[in-house]
Amino acid sequence: MFSFGSRSLSRLKGIHPDLRKVMDRAIITTDVDFTVLEGLRSIERQRKLLTSGATRTLRSRHLTGHAVDIAPLVDGKVSWDWPIYYRLSPVIKKAAQDVGVKIEWGGDWRSFKDGPHWQLPWRDYPA
Repeated sequence: MFSFGSRSLSRLKGIHPDLRKVMDRAIITTDVDFTVLEGLRSIERQRKLLTSGATRTLRSRHLTGHAVDIAPLVDGKVSWDWPIYYRLSPVIKKAAQDVGVKIEWGGDWRSFKDGPHWQLPWRDYPA
């Protein structure tokens, strides 16, 4: 069983309580350790990400605490290897189901796939 370290816990501050429930459930049920890369984000940070091409919007769910980016850890280091994100995805989806929260994964998007990104759906959480 895994648990969040202090860095991940600090990055979870400010996210929507329902999204926090999902992450808390996922970390104790996963067989793939993961870390939180980013939760709540400022508009200044969002603008920098847009300029760098790391995002395509200024309407990110991160701005309201409705999104979180996570990454699997392999030997204690962040992995950007897509097969591990695909292995982690059902764990997060099951955790959301367990706590009764609807969630969307950036890896399921048709374009601009975003493996680390998880968000509460706009239709259910209009902000």
